[in-house]
Order: sequence, then C-alpha cells, then structure tokens
Amino acid sequence: MTDATLYHNPRCSKSRAALELLQARGVEPSIVRYLETPPTDADLRALLRKLDIPARQLLRSSEDEYKSLGLADPTLDEDALIRAMLDHPKLIERPILIVGERAVVGRPPERILELLA
Repeated sequence: MTDATLYHNPRCSKSRAALELLQARGVEPSIVRYLETPPTDADLRALLRKLDIPARQLLRSSEDEYKSLGLADPTLDEDALIRAMLDHPKLIERPILIVGERAVVGRPPERILELLA
C-alpha cells in the first residue's frame, strides 16, 4: 500500500476510531497531530484538492471559533475560510486519511476504508 497519512486529534473519539480501523488492517499511517503542527497554506490547499471539496465543507461548524469568527457568512470566499483554518486549526474536520493523491474525511470513521480498497 502507498504511504498513508492520518490528520489526527487523539482527543477525538472519531479520530481514535479511524486509527484503530487502520491498525486492525495492518496499516500504520504517518500521524499528523494537526493541532500541534498545523498545516501550511500550501498543505491545506493540497489537502482540499485531494479531498475534492471546497474549504467550507472542511470546517467544523460546531466549534466556538466558527461562530465567533462569523464563518457561517455565505459571502466568505475560499481564501477567507482557509485563512480561518490556518489561524484556528481546531476548525479543521477530522480525521482525514491521505493515501497518494486521494483523501477522505473519516466521518464516520469507516469512510477511511474507501482508500484502502
């Protein structure tokens, strides 16, 4: 299998479940603890391309920062949303598995299995 990378938050039950699913299948991904080591602008844009989604779909709308920064505003463009995630990595949905040029958000965690086929 191609190298796998997991954007992971060990405090998140979904993220822990995704890691367990991978390990149960013999996959030991490289772990990116994105709250400790946030992605760069280029990394985040590459990740969005691999996920094939707009920035808005990667935002965690339940976070306090989402509300306090007014990120529900539909007039905000991609750059503004990406900047918010760079400044507040807690806003980035998790877990995210990357395999080669593809990625998937593990919500539910079983979605990561799509990249293992």
